[in-house]
Amino acid sequence: MSFSTLGLHASLLDTLAALGYSEPTAVQRAAIPAMLAGSDLLVSSQTGSGKTAAFALPALQRLLATTTAQGSRRAGPRILVLAPTRELALQVQKAVHGYGVGQRLRTACLVGGMPYGLQLKQLSRPVDIVIATPGRLKDHLDRGRLDLARLEVLVLDEADRMLDMGFVEDIDAIVACTPAERQTLLFSATLDGVVGRLAQRVTRAAQRIDIAASTARVPRIDERALFADDLPHKTRLLDALLRDTDIGQVLVFTATKRSAEELSGALCEQGFSAGALHGDMRQRERNFTLQRLRDGRMRVLVATDVAARGIDVPGISHVINFDAPRQAEDYVHRIGRTGRAGRTGIAVTLLAHREKHLMRSIERYTGNALRVAVIPGLEPTARPEWTPRPRPGGNGRNGGGRSWGRRAEWKSGARPASNRYRAGG
Repeated sequence: MSFSTLGLHASLLDTLAALGYSEPTAVQRAAIPAMLAGSDLLVSSQTGSGKTAAFALPALQRLLATTTAQGSRRAGPRILVLAPTRELALQVQKAVHGYGVGQRLRTACLVGGMPYGLQLKQLSRPVDIVIATPGRLKDHLDRGRLDLARLEVLVLDEADRMLDMGFVEDIDAIVACTPAERQTLLFSATLDGVVGRLAQRVTRAAQRIDIAASTARVPRIDERALFADDLPHKTRLLDALLRDTDIGQVLVFTATKRSAEELSGALCEQGFSAGALHGDMRQRERNFTLQRLRDGRMRVLVATDVAARGIDVPGISHVINFDAPRQAEDYVHRIGRTGRAGRTGIAVTLLAHREKHLMRSIERYTGNALRVAVIPGLEPTARPEWTPRPRPGGNGRNGGGRSWGRRAEWKSGARPASNRYRAGG
């Protein structure tokens, strides 16, 4: 199936061809015709499934099909996209402008941590599309700076993540300011529980689209697990991994903001070009850090889950879960930061022996067995208490105790990372 079968405007098809898009993804095949038909949608899809294009392309077609109504200088948007983080909102805005090349789009990106002055300037003139985080958008609404009376389409992108971050009251307040006859699209990794209850409140006779998680997973990622006896052992494992000359840029995940700061500082002391990314940083600092990563001036970025949402840097060859994710969905999002743009990637999860249940949860969610590996000279003193399932196509040996599969030089010359870092701070 090609994009030409989905009912898209010829100018959008030309843009997609110029961008190198050949075939729509599963979520695009299902969502684009339904959105063009005017249905409310509940879409379950994972990170990397192509959902941004699934709602952006029909939204742009709506703007092409009708002339923007003339109004006051404070005229509000026709399309509103709510996203959980600044990075994802900026990524959506960039994608919208990419798909809308040739259209005279007027967009505003309203996110926390950025100056109000620029946002007020964007809102001082009629705007077609607003992409925003819920907290900052509600702030503008409360101050009377934005009118949603002419809104036609509301998109809740990664609704589960927004609810996890405590935005449910802000979302309800924003929805109350929109016309009842709007079209509403809700995208989420899951449509159960609190997400399902939100969907009932904000949609009408919505069509449900479920895209299997397997279609969203990147098949070019080699997933591995390393067991650590304690924190000093874990830091030595990380040090050995980072000193491998075959590693390009690395994204290291920690559980807390303080952990990200302390671990990145310890790595800098050991001579690595490292930095931290977390939600407490000002937007200028976040932009500077991400630009250093994109320019190749930073080799190791230590980040929290929320801060890393939306990062798309093709040079990231490895993702290392220094702190194992508590939720299997977070694991899928984390490892999706590598293996981008057709490249292969490696994802390594460092586990304490008491965290075996997290590994089992990941395996059940993804349907894949993590390969348990060891670095020669840094083997755990306690062996895992269960035998991992052999991976399809493997050599039939159990994963436990398997060598990392390359060379013992990882041990030689590797200095332990600073013991000043303490997990969970």
